[in-house]
Amino acid sequence: MAFFDNFLNIFVLHTWFLSQIQDEFRGGKINVEKTHKLLEKLDIQCNYVHVKNIFKENDRQKQGKITIEEFRSIYRIIAHREEIVEIFNAYSENRRILFESNLIEFLTREQYAFEKAKSIASEIIQKYEPVDEVRKAHQMSLEGFTRYMYSPECLLFKQECTNVYQDMTYPLSDYFISSSHNTYLVSDQLVGPSDLWGYVSALVKGCRCLEIDCWDGSQDEPVVYHGYTLTSKLLFKTVIQAINKYAFMTSEYPVVLSLENHCSPSQQEVMADILQTTFGDSLLSDILDDFPDSLPSPEALKFKILVKNKKIGTLKETRERRGSDKHGKVGMWEEEEAEAEEEEEELKTVEDDTFLSRDSQGKDTETRKALGVTLFSKKKKIRKLKIALALSDLVIYTKAEKFRSFQYSRQYQQFNENNSIGETRARKLSKLRVDEFLFHTRKFITRIYPKATRADSSNFNPQEFWNIGCQMVALNFQTPGLPMDLQNGKFLDNGGSGYILKPHFLRDIKSNFNPYTSIKDSDPIAITIRLISGIQLPLGSSSSNKLDTLVIIEVFGVPNDHMKQQTRVIKKNAFSPRWNEAFTFIIQVPELALLRFVVENSGLIAGNEFLGQYTLPVLCMSKGYRRVPLFSRTGESLAPASLFLYVWYVK
Repeated sequence: MAFFDNFLNIFVLHTWFLSQIQDEFRGGKINVEKTHKLLEKLDIQCNYVHVKNIFKENDRQKQGKITIEEFRSIYRIIAHREEIVEIFNAYSENRRILFESNLIEFLTREQYAFEKAKSIASEIIQKYEPVDEVRKAHQMSLEGFTRYMYSPECLLFKQECTNVYQDMTYPLSDYFISSSHNTYLVSDQLVGPSDLWGYVSALVKGCRCLEIDCWDGSQDEPVVYHGYTLTSKLLFKTVIQAINKYAFMTSEYPVVLSLENHCSPSQQEVMADILQTTFGDSLLSDILDDFPDSLPSPEALKFKILVKNKKIGTLKETRERRGSDKHGKVGMWEEEEAEAEEEEEELKTVEDDTFLSRDSQGKDTETRKALGVTLFSKKKKIRKLKIALALSDLVIYTKAEKFRSFQYSRQYQQFNENNSIGETRARKLSKLRVDEFLFHTRKFITRIYPKATRADSSNFNPQEFWNIGCQMVALNFQTPGLPMDLQNGKFLDNGGSGYILKPHFLRDIKSNFNPYTSIKDSDPIAITIRLISGIQLPLGSSSSNKLDTLVIIEVFGVPNDHMKQQTRVIKKNAFSPRWNEAFTFIIQVPELALLRFVVENSGLIAGNEFLGQYTLPVLCMSKGYRRVPLFSRTGESLAPASLFLYVWYVK
């Protein structure tokens, strides 16, 4: 009886396969293009160049066409990968079919789907088993198992993290917010083009804080460009229209427009009018009744646009002016001019480490000025700016306030005031005043931006500023590389919404967390990754699949967690390299850690060639047999290129 069942299974599978392909061979042999199309018709994702190379190896007559038997060989090479067959055979009683009970056992023991294994086993069979007779019998063939293992359900990134699952009702300052620097640029900072695509692509990637450099244009039309450079110009109006179209396409949570405003009062009024007429009710132009003196949550600000700019007066005064005619009304904004030596001067100043208590509400501006003097050893020039009230009154919860010192902020900074700090100054402060920096970012939204000398639009490593709770770490989205890989990887979390709730120790004002010291109250995690194989790896600049491939696995997080390990080199195989190497990582602060996989082609003379990468938060990893999709340097999917691995971790 077992022999008969086995024979029947073989016959059914053979008949199914022939029924799928025989029509393509009625006219005789087929070429490589038809081979590729037929594989895709069979739901087998494949890279054309890999297919071409395998086709060549199986074309016995070397005529550029293959028989039905030769196609079967190619199909088995691509679809029936050894490592998948081994797993299938380990759970199949006859090496032909998985019964539903076998699949449940696999899902429980290997994929850690304890509670839901029974309920999802039947769904998996119905969804992925292509052979009708097998599916109707509630069984799974190797064909179905292969399609399941290649499906999104077996990706390393947790399914739960693809949706918004975090509590979105905390104040804005409690979240990491995906942020872009000079969003309008698509190349370098000096002579490159400004383009609407900069805004569109950033929004599509889930960016929630965009930067707009505004300058006076001709015919009373404000323009957007990088001032005092040769970068091209965009009309402010068209930028706002593009943002309005794409703002909530990827995420429904608020978008902050960080205005770098260099316009005259009259053109500021034009800007205010454009913002109001384009965004309408989406533009937040008044305090929310439930949040008169505290920052609202992303949930409370869904589908809202917030303007970040300098502001005249208080929120109470803004509300009192609602509905009044503001045409021609201008307020004066005073701030100290930044000097090159300012960073050094502040860092030399000895601040009182004890947190100052706020004096009575009647404290006058003279005291503020006096405190300012004590914080700097040199007297600063005062710059006076004219701000149109029409624009100023559109700034509610995101008032741009120059950062003076942590002591000044503790004493005077209001809940709705945000600071922007350049990377160099921020880096020094994070080393010398880390506790005060952490205290600051628990209360106030802090934006970090690239230093001016990055004329090539290069980026800094954002991890060092996430480690100290900075909410808006602004990067040049147009520049590929490690920093943007970390940015894209981090913000995959929470449904790609652009908002990630900071860990409790970066929100709790009483926390003693310090990223540079040994962590006492941490919840460490031990991760073991068995890197099994590569699947149709990217070929880079080569047309051959005979590359010498290796994989680097690197952890980014607090300094003590940063580590890197790599596989041996597999020679002349980019189609199906087998490593079967295990790596263990002990991560002290998993809440801040990212894991990055990089595939390279080993080169002795010119160095290793980057082939693809994938980055994700450590806590977004699924256990079990998983596939790691690979992306290009510019962030494009290289599917079906992926890594196959087994992940296990324990807290």
